[in-house]
Amino acid sequence: MKRNYLSNLLVLFLCGLTHLNLSAQNSTPELIGYWHNWNTTDAPYIPLDAVDSRYTIIDVAFAVPTSPSDMHMNFTPDIVTQSTFTNQIQTIQNQGKKVLISIGGATTSIDLTTIANKNAFVSSMTNIINTYGFDGIDLDIEHGNSILASGQISSPSDPASVNLIAAIQEIMTDYMTLHGTKLFLTMAPETAYVQGGQSAYGVIWGGYLPLIDALRNELDILNVQLYNTGSMMGIDGVSYFQETADFIIAMTEAVIHGFQTQGGYFQGLPANKVAIGLPACSLAAGGGYTLPTVVKSAVDYLRGTGPKPGTYTLNHTGGYPDLRGMMTWSINWDAVSTCGNTYEYASNFETIFSCGNDNAGITELTAPMTSLFPNPAHEKIHFNCDLKNAQLSDAIGNHLILNLINENEIAVENLVDGIYFLHVGQKTLKFNVKH
Repeated sequence: MKRNYLSNLLVLFLCGLTHLNLSAQNSTPELIGYWHNWNTTDAPYIPLDAVDSRYTIIDVAFAVPTSPSDMHMNFTPDIVTQSTFTNQIQTIQNQGKKVLISIGGATTSIDLTTIANKNAFVSSMTNIINTYGFDGIDLDIEHGNSILASGQISSPSDPASVNLIAAIQEIMTDYMTLHGTKLFLTMAPETAYVQGGQSAYGVIWGGYLPLIDALRNELDILNVQLYNTGSMMGIDGVSYFQETADFIIAMTEAVIHGFQTQGGYFQGLPANKVAIGLPACSLAAGGGYTLPTVVKSAVDYLRGTGPKPGTYTLNHTGGYPDLRGMMTWSINWDAVSTCGNTYEYASNFETIFSCGNDNAGITELTAPMTSLFPNPAHEKIHFNCDLKNAQLSDAIGNHLILNLINENEIAVENLVDGIYFLHVGQKTLKFNVKH
């Protein structure tokens, strides 16, 4: 990230005595944005509780160490008092959204080579989380020994990497013990640290892969920064360039599908743990800003709702309907009109992920090429959009009571076997019930 110009259901497994294995169950599309804890002329400060309502996850930038050698982490609101900031966080949370504290940034280095540094990191981050009431942490660590590739993906050899993994697990365990719920975890590595591991593995190349692999169960969303980067190789062996639909598609499928490296095979992540990270406007980053129409064409193809926009062909036929959403650097840049339309990024997200407002007509949905699942269903059916205003009818057009389990699921166990239609906006989704 560049500072200058730039749940519903949780399944808990105890692995041994100390490791928490937690999986994200909610795959509702998310709009994730970084929020500046400072004021600049180009991207002015926005009160936290005045952030555009379309943002569902807000990453507060940043918690930083005392010094490159002292890993006591610090965060203090720059503009408002601690109590005001805490109240603003609670206001956002009362709207059903999450506020995370992001660790690092473009100029920060994290080095947990020593146990003393690891312990300082854990205690200070735990204190920051509990003091302000953050819902989770975001790892935007872009420098330091703790994110350099070593050994194998499945077994990193450098103490700094091993200690960072252990530190995150310890922070999450402490949070669960104190609050009785899972600490939300996201990551925003640069492409070199992830997809770059295909062409080389060592130092920064593939450096995040051991971290992602070790924390894959705890990880809720991976937002690779698809900007400020050179060309990167896709899983088809072809190099693609930022600011294109092919780049977005190839880089996103790589982290879902998985790929081979010199440090071993990186097992991909479920699509509902992957979001697309792009700059909000042309001045927000050194490179990588992509026109909204190009972004939409790429995401539509990735989700299986649009044609192939370039030369890259998805490995997985039908795409990934449960792709988690979009991330941007940053909310503050999205809010200005000096390098694009005001809230251009949020508006494009809304257009892309709106429920039932495009492709009107009856859609016959069959797994696995749909976000409506399982189909046929016998107990419940899940849709990746809000169903509170949906309508249900049977095969002859009779309107039925919509038995909502939550905003994304309906119960069908009391319906007789047969064909049903779910009406969402202008779209009609056809599914079967079979007990």
